[in-house]
Amino acid sequence: MRVALMIEGQEDVTWEDWVALAQTCERSGIEALFRSDHYVSVMGAEERGSLDAWGTINALAARTTTLRLGTMVSPASFRHPSVLAKLVTTADHASGGRVELGLGTGWSEIEHTAYGFPFLAMGERMDVLAEQLEIIHDGHWGEGPFSFAGDHYTLRDLVALPRPVQRPHPPLIMGGAAGPRAARLAARFADEYNTVMPTLEQIAERRGSIVAACERAGREPIPFSVMTTALLGADEAELERRVAAYGEWPGAAVDRGQAAASWIFGTVEQAAARLREYEAAGVSRVYLQHLVHRDLETVELIGRELVPAVR
Repeated sequence: MRVALMIEGQEDVTWEDWVALAQTCERSGIEALFRSDHYVSVMGAEERGSLDAWGTINALAARTTTLRLGTMVSPASFRHPSVLAKLVTTADHASGGRVELGLGTGWSEIEHTAYGFPFLAMGERMDVLAEQLEIIHDGHWGEGPFSFAGDHYTLRDLVALPRPVQRPHPPLIMGGAAGPRAARLAARFADEYNTVMPTLEQIAERRGSIVAACERAGREPIPFSVMTTALLGADEAELERRVAAYGEWPGAAVDRGQAAASWIFGTVEQAAARLREYEAAGVSRVYLQHLVHRDLETVELIGRELVPAVR
């Protein structure tokens, strides 16, 4: 079981916070640090700011040596696919081949309106995502020359240089509830499929959809991963302190029923047992959403005790 840390970058994570998180991950043995790609707080906290996701990743790429970096996930609506592909390739070079691209449709209408990005109907957003996947995967990360004419983008005789460091390309992650169209796109383009805060029953159902789509496409099943909130302590007393801190920061108390059903919640031993249940259900990697991002002691605990327990 692989374990990554996932940070909600739009919730007032400063550059100093990012450096501290990255350094703590590397020092503690956490293999990957992923971040959301939003410009506005998704918790309704208007005073919280957000640095750009790929600007952050490019900067961290030059400040780290072993840590893998990526987005969970970048909205196709934010950037032209050629711009996004260049940003990812640049980060891949700056890091020596340590970046991964998570790509999705985008969902927060508030931030699209605030920043002037078109917020299309869901079907059209899926059309944009499909075109971006093909342009990035087959065009920018292919051998070229590449031409494309779609409803949203047109490229002619593209030969994208330099190639990414990782060959054949940086890992491409898709995510969602594994609906029919998403599953087909994942089977064609993705190297991993991620789903957010699922129950064990939902893991089985969604992973089954991805496996079936890959089989129909004549491809081996791609890895299946989960992103979920993590709240844990070395013992019960420490857990209770962290539950209190969590309630103070986002402004909401912990729903223990939800935490038990779909979070990584409890002592290290309880968290490890939950991760083993995920692994038995076919999950190969878990992204632990760490919301109280200035709590570096939890990051150290994850790297020092939880990662070795499930490695």
